[in-house]
Amino acid sequence: MVVVALMATITVGASACSSGTSTATAPPASTRAAAAPGPRPTPAQEPPATSRPTLGPAPLTRSTPVRLRIPAIGVDSGLMDLGLRADGSLQVPPSGFPAGWYTGGPTPGELGPSVIAGHIDWNGPGVFFNLDKLKPGDLVMVRRADGSTPAFRISRVAQFPKDQFPTTLVYGNIDHAGLRLITCGGPFNSQTGHYEDNIVVFADLVAPTG
Repeated sequence: MVVVALMATITVGASACSSGTSTATAPPASTRAAAAPGPRPTPAQEPPATSRPTLGPAPLTRSTPVRLRIPAIGVDSGLMDLGLRADGSLQVPPSGFPAGWYTGGPTPGELGPSVIAGHIDWNGPGVFFNLDKLKPGDLVMVRRADGSTPAFRISRVAQFPKDQFPTTLVYGNIDHAGLRLITCGGPFNSQTGHYEDNIVVFADLVAPTG
């Protein structure tokens, strides 16, 4: 699969997660052919993107997500749309709240990986301040415009250096409905004003409504 690197992710200022420059997530060419090319992650960092639960519900049809709930860390947030900037990079929310979903990918519950991004901080804790505290087995619920609330079970919480972001693992084609939650993490570099890593939470659809 040919993968392009979309230069964006959740970045930070001196004491806040802001919309400055950073390396970032990248949808595959089949999803975002116009995105700017960039380096590929190494195979060791990028397991096959097609791994799936042994059993799971059928994917849903497309419907805009409107609210995100993660009971384990107390998140209950509306969702805004995130598109692309003029330079092909992913937009980020303009403040610490709410989180946003990438409109160029599947909606939560559709076949494929749906992506939701949020700030770790913004002059105080952001919507995803405790994202790294999640554990496999925790649930994520996404309310959609059609009235459904697909639930996702977390399978993995991982931390990646921003210059080694596992593009295919996050954005690559999968054969089930998946969800990825992304924020900043790792050491904060006071010289650059950015966190050095990304936290990525991987989850799979387990229930279509709730």
